[in-house]
Amino acid sequence: MKIFGFVGWSGSGKTRLIVKLLPILIERGYTVSTIKHAHHNFDIDKPGKDSFEHRKAGASEVMIASEKRWALMREHRGTIEPNPITLISKMKPVDIILIEGFKKYKHPKIEVYRSHLAKPLIHPEDPDIVGIASDQEVKATIKRLNIEDFHAIADFIENYCRLKQHVSPEVV
Repeated sequence: MKIFGFVGWSGSGKTRLIVKLLPILIERGYTVSTIKHAHHNFDIDKPGKDSFEHRKAGASEVMIASEKRWALMREHRGTIEPNPITLISKMKPVDIILIEGFKKYKHPKIEVYRSHLAKPLIHPEDPDIVGIASDQEVKATIKRLNIEDFHAIADFIENYCRLKQHVSPEVV
């Protein structure tokens, strides 16, 4: 599996960019999964739901399943936060996993940069950033991409990761 990440300041458009790239990569024949890092206490469960009550009562893991999907929630309960490699090992194999966040981990990344945020570039401090997707020209020695040119960004990822499009056999 190939791994490619997106980092940037809050509000830079990382999620929007990934959401725009997903259908392009999928249309090209790739299977794609995502991992989103959250810096805050988040919950996909709600008080009053049975699964929430199971976790609240102390369950280490709670799995919810239906005919459409399943989800596994694991409580850290004092253990360290898992790194992307540990998380990926829990996922079904796909052609590429897009990671939002986890900027301190060693995997190739695009920095998503918006000029209106008036923040410094992350790139000079992170050698794993291999491209910058921005709404303006930025001075950098790495690949610069227009943040609105989703096909060019998909091309860059495809080439950088050396992905191979799945070709359907011709029907005779």
